[in-house]
Parts: sequence; structure tokens; C-alpha cells
Amino acid sequence: MKNVYVFFAEGFEEIEALTVVDLLRRADVSVKMTGISGEGSVTGSHGICVGMDTSIDEVSLEEAAMLVLPGGMPGTKHLGACEKLTALLKKADEQKIRIGAICAAPSVLGDLGLLRGKKAVCYPGFEERLAGAEVLREQVVTDGHITTSRGMGTAIPFGLEMISCLKGEEEAERIAEAIIFRR
Repeated sequence: MKNVYVFFAEGFEEIEALTVVDLLRRADVSVKMTGISGEGSVTGSHGICVGMDTSIDEVSLEEAAMLVLPGGMPGTKHLGACEKLTALLKKADEQKIRIGAICAAPSVLGDLGLLRGKKAVCYPGFEERLAGAEVLREQVVTDGHITTSRGMGTAIPFGLEMISCLKGEEEAERIAEAIIFRR
């Protein structure tokens, strides 16, 4: 089974990261919480410390089903400044490996030019950073192999969309029903 790598940087938005991890694991998707700093744990923007499953040095695109970037500040800035991560994102894009980003994190994809010609969304105020994208106001948008979402309040729809992309709409509906979420 291929892995979904969710990248954690100091100052990540806890709900955006952990909701995605939780929902994907409920759908029996292999998820690796992946620290970009090499530390065994990472602290979010609201002081919640989370243990990592692996580090960015252990990521293999051959084993990747999807790469996911949670938002939050300063977490998003740290993600964008991580050369190992930006190199992985560029290679994943070339190979059409699924990529997901929520809140401010779509700006990382925009800065890399990965959103040119695509429909995308982000946290209000980051629209200019989605270089070349058609910016929408939907909760979640999937265009090709890239899924973007707007923020903490859209974390559940974002996670369910990833399930739909990876395991089909029927599985996403099953999980939505199990958590009492109306789509």
C-alpha cells in the first residue's frame, strides 16, 4: 500500500493536519506524519505537540500516493522554505502524484508554479500567491492531481475529498456518514 505523507512544520495548524490524518486512517489509508525538521515531534501553532511517524529524509516518491501540506503560521512559511520538501513537490508534480494543500499552504504550490492553469482555493489574503491559478471560493477544489482547500473550517471536506480521490466516492460517503458529517 502506498503512503500519504502529511508534512509537519513548527507552527502547523493542528486541526488541518490532524483531521486529514484521522479521516484517512479511518478509511484504511496508510498515512505517515512526516516532520520536516528531523525532530521526533513537532509543535503546532496552538502549542499542541505531535509525535511524527517519520522524517522528510525517509520519504520515497515511489511509495507515495499523495503529499499533503497543512496550513497555519508560521508552519506554511517553514514548509515553503524547506528545500527538500519543495524538491519533492516539484518531482511529485512532474510524476502526477497527488498533492493536497489547505489554508495558506496552497501558496507554497503557487510559489513553485504548480498551480498554473489550474483551479485552486486558499485562505483569504493568499490569493495573489496562487500564481497562474483560477482562484475560486469553493471549500475544496481538485483539479487534476492537485487538491486545495480554504482553511480550518474546511478540514473535514478536504479530508473527505482526499479519500474520494484515493479510494472512491463511496468510501468518502461511508466515512462522512460514520462521523455524522453531511456533505
